[in-house]
Amino acid sequence: MQINDLRKLGRFREIITILGKYGFDDIVQRLDIPGSDLLRKIHQVETDENSYQRLRCAIEDLGPTFIKFGQLMSLRPDLLPEGILGELEKLQDEVPAAEYEDIEPVIEKNLGEPIKEVFSIFDVAPIAAASLSQVHKAVLREESTFVAVKVQRPGIEKNIKLDLDILEGIANFLHHQFEDLQTYNFPELVRVTRRNLIKELDFSQELHNMEIARSYASEGSFHVPLTYGKYSNDKILVMELIHGAKFTELSSASGYDREIIATMGLRAGVKQILDDGFFHADPHPGNLMVTEDMSLCFIDWGMVGRLTEKDRFQLIELLRAVVEKDSDSLARTFLNLCNARGKDIDSSSIERELLEILDNYHAVPLRNVNIGQFLLNITVLLRQHSLMLPTEYSVMIKALVTAEGSARQVYPELDIVSEIGEYVHKLAKKRYKPDVLWRSMRNSLASLWFSQRQIPEQIGEVINKLEKGKLGFTFRLQKIEELVNTLENASNRLTAGIITGAIIMGSSMIITTGVGPFIFGFPALGVIGYLVSVILGLWLIYTIFTSKTK
Repeated sequence: MQINDLRKLGRFREIITILGKYGFDDIVQRLDIPGSDLLRKIHQVETDENSYQRLRCAIEDLGPTFIKFGQLMSLRPDLLPEGILGELEKLQDEVPAAEYEDIEPVIEKNLGEPIKEVFSIFDVAPIAAASLSQVHKAVLREESTFVAVKVQRPGIEKNIKLDLDILEGIANFLHHQFEDLQTYNFPELVRVTRRNLIKELDFSQELHNMEIARSYASEGSFHVPLTYGKYSNDKILVMELIHGAKFTELSSASGYDREIIATMGLRAGVKQILDDGFFHADPHPGNLMVTEDMSLCFIDWGMVGRLTEKDRFQLIELLRAVVEKDSDSLARTFLNLCNARGKDIDSSSIERELLEILDNYHAVPLRNVNIGQFLLNITVLLRQHSLMLPTEYSVMIKALVTAEGSARQVYPELDIVSEIGEYVHKLAKKRYKPDVLWRSMRNSLASLWFSQRQIPEQIGEVINKLEKGKLGFTFRLQKIEELVNTLENASNRLTAGIITGAIIMGSSMIITTGVGPFIFGFPALGVIGYLVSVILGLWLIYTIFTSKTK
């Protein structure tokens, strides 16, 4: 690996020292990292921990960038074995708090005025500290409201960007030098890490995430802390201070109905993923709080996931198949979600193995089915067949598994399948609501119209390639009439289909106006339009079937 940037050499020395300390000197030598001669001077720690545990310790010592990369990798059970995933999930970025003398200039610079002018009270000791930021309790002078002030650690952005450059170099080296590692696509994972970390460093993005989440939070479903935009920017975030107990504290707290709390947490997580399409990507017990009035609150919105409507419909079908133990639907939906990393896929083998996983749950009572473990078993199957889920699906699975785990931690007897099943069935029915069907038909018609406009251009391109002899097949002139007839018939059917759709749309609009004359209580023009569209549709179906029999 060629490293020409002198500012990186000091950091490389730290990386070499930490890797050598935990017994990974062979990795340093294979990476050809500058300064690897330091390994002779490093004394390894004496420990009984296995290689996975030592790797976790090394990542924690390497700092926030590598910790965040490890946490991101813990979201990819389709890439890594269970042993290392378990260790990566334990990664903690809790560090000693920065001195107030270092934090105070950051706050005042971003507020644009002295702290005492904005806050009547500002606690010097933070209530929480992590590698990227720390949180202080305060009272706004103007609003007389208790708030939590999240402040970015000084100099952390510069350090993270330096580490990301180093990590990118290592990932590129591994990807190009070791063919067996190309499956994991480390450069892409580093790019995702860079994107997520840069977003986390921008607290204005977290504020935006919280505002979006709050717009989706229906009455009583869950709570998102209020934000104070006029005091916030990319380095400081002022938000409502939530008083209550975290899920991690409920075991020792009294006065809380744990079954209700666990149910609320699970339903809120499922609602965000399947109903909203905008979800908290890490709903672990430390990020879930319950107030004294039994309201559920999600905190720390630095990392979120997004799913399109099409994504959500596919996931609803997947979960419905799991809940109902519908093996055929499960296999079909599962394969539709996957992207192939290799060229050859044995779909029959994948389907059989997927059915074997499902069969293992047939003898288990529904209330005891662990959907999270089931999804993790599926990701193991992915890895074995070199299949990869898109990043957002992987984040979704991890979020769902985490939400289920948080709910079970609070109330282990919770019937997860019944709770999710009820919600999935309700959401599945939404796919057939008139507005959803109308939107789908409108998009299909728009796609057909766009395709119809492209047909002449595409035919011109084919003719142009024919003239230049660039087509890779033999064209027989005696078949030209058949080709022209086929294209003409296809174009006619497409045009008829568009006209039929347009008539349906126009008739629907006329029906809603209620303008006379009327037939059977409905506007005559609308009824006639529907009849014409039915006739055209039947004619299209007839011509399609008759052409296939010729």
